[in-house]
Amino acid sequence: MPVIPKISVGDTLELKKPHPCGTKKFTVLRIGSDIRIVCCGCGRDMTLERIKLEKAIKNIIPTEEHHDI
Repeated sequence: MPVIPKISVGDTLELKKPHPCGTKKFTVLRIGSDIRIVCCGCGRDMTLERIKLEKAIKNIIPTEEHHDI
């Protein structure tokens, strides 16, 4: 059974193939059946199908959440 990656808004995704600008890192803006990401290099905004994006992910860098105590 395939493992479903846990993706949250604000996470940085490292993909297997680079964007034409040369970077492999993208920030998640919106999640759902489609996932909206923005390139960390050039700022290009894209909406991709969840299944296609999940196959392209190499690494997920979670958001640092700071909690005030």
